[in-house]
Amino acid sequence: MQIYFGNGDGTFREGGSYAVGTQPQSIAVTDFRANGNLDLAVASSLGAGVSVLLGNGDGTFQPAVTYPTPNAYWVAAADLNGDGKLDLAVANFNVGTSPPTAVASILLGNGDGTFQKAVNYPSGGENTYVAIGDFNRDKKPDLIVTDPLNNDVLVLLNTGVVSFSPTTPLTFPPQLLGTESGVLTVSLTNTGATALTISSISVQGEYKLSDTCGKSVGAGAKCSINVRSAPTTEGALAGTVTLHDSASSKPQIIELSGAGTVVKLEPVSLRFSPQTVHTESQPKQVQLTNTASTSLTISNVYLEGANWTSFSQTNDCGTSVAAGGTCTFTVTFDPVKKGSLTASLNVYDSGGGVFQSVPLAGTGD
Repeated sequence: MQIYFGNGDGTFREGGSYAVGTQPQSIAVTDFRANGNLDLAVASSLGAGVSVLLGNGDGTFQPAVTYPTPNAYWVAAADLNGDGKLDLAVANFNVGTSPPTAVASILLGNGDGTFQKAVNYPSGGENTYVAIGDFNRDKKPDLIVTDPLNNDVLVLLNTGVVSFSPTTPLTFPPQLLGTESGVLTVSLTNTGATALTISSISVQGEYKLSDTCGKSVGAGAKCSINVRSAPTTEGALAGTVTLHDSASSKPQIIELSGAGTVVKLEPVSLRFSPQTVHTESQPKQVQLTNTASTSLTISNVYLEGANWTSFSQTNDCGTSVAAGGTCTFTVTFDPVKKGSLTASLNVYDSGGGVFQSVPLAGTGD
């Protein structure tokens, strides 16, 4: 990174050169220490993260200290948690997954030019820019992140002293109509110095809710928000948990997604006994039942996962299962190596859930 000093007439002269991460993409210039000296934060896209260079007040800077983020592309600075210290918001291009998944990173400032470990929030497929502003008029800074891969602009609302874990939406696997799923839990932590007042917690959509939060959560205390999928409608099911609390004048939202399906699979998972490597186990079976009043189309069946080559399957389902009909998948375990091995049997169908997945597990001896 190169610094150029202004001559005051619109021309510049070369200043110092400083090492930062590979392929720097953006820079934030501000006073991280409130000492009157401008400091720098540089986002570098090839895995390094954000490099912070503290200013000496004379146009020179101290060597960079780098804070890791997955794939930093754009950086902005603001006091995001209201403690009077500047923090960093980073748009990370992606995290190297397929399909592409991106995150926005928050690095809370300590007020002395150092920063805490990044906390990552899922936000699209490929992030390029981040902007900071109060978008819901609750007097707290929020984030907007651009995602050109999906032609999206994503808004991340500031939850104040309320910290949610996980930060991702709750995603349920397809659930048979008229039944309830297992519980997915969000942990709520009050990171503030005083008690958090909760006036209401409610759920919208075909989901059921319970919680341990009550009407108040003490400073530093935690509670649990527990959600079950309970579909009565076939197909994709969106939902939300809405909290009204003293952390914000606006509601806090937890997104829910899932699906209702007419496909019943029994058992819902298979675990094989330890098996000698390169020998074949006794087969295990999964029965599919079409609980609908119309026929079910099966478009694809395949194995996937880290160790899918250690499993094999056959089935008598064909491309269609009559209303109320059944078919059977027969799975065999033939470990290619020692150790714990996992995969999944995926069935793509027209039953409302896009595909059903049966976890497979075994140990190679």
